Amino acid sequence: MSFMLVFHVGISLIGILAGFVVAQGFLSNRSHKGWNALFLATMIATSVSGFLLPADRFLPSHAFGIISLVVLGVALVARYVKHEAGRWRATYRVNALVAFYLNLFVLIVQMFLKIPFLKALAPTQTELPFALAQLALLVAFLVVTVLALKSSRNQIVPNVVTQVVA
Repeated sequence: MSFMLVFHVGISLIGILAGFVVAQGFLSNRSHKGWNALFLATMIATSVSGFLLPADRFLPSHAFGIISLVVLGVALVARYVKHEAGRWRATYRVNALVAFYLNLFVLIVQMFLKIPFLKALAPTQTELPFALAQLALLVAFLVVTVLALKSSRNQIVPNVVTQVVA
C-alpha cells in the first residue's frame, strides 16, 4: 500500500470516529469544539487526499469528493464565519451530517469491495444486501438529522426568550 492510501484511509477513519462524537453532540446540544474542528479537518483531508490517489479516469469517488468539499465549505462558513448564529446552526448541522453520511456511504462501498464475506454477498454492489446496508445508513442519517435539528431549535428558543425577557 502506498503512503497516500494509508494516509487517506487513516484520516478517513479518524474523521468517521470524530463524526460520531460530533453527531452525538448535536443530539445532546454539546458543542465539542475540538471534536468539531477535528471532524471538519479530517473530512476535508479525506476528500482532498482522495484526489491524490491513482486513477485512470473520473470515478464516482471523485464526484463524492467534490460534493463533500462543497458541503464542508458551507459547514465551515456556518461554524467559523457565521458562528452558528440563528439558522446557521441548522445549516452547520445539516452540512456536517451530510459530509459524515457521504464518508460512511463510501466506507460501506469499500467494505463490500474489500471484506470477502461482504463481497460474496454483493459482488457487483447491485445486490440486496448492499442496497439494504445503504438504505439503513440513509434512514439512520435522516433520523439523526431530524433529531439534531429539533435539538438545535430547542436550544435556540430559550436563548431568544432570555434575550427578550432581559
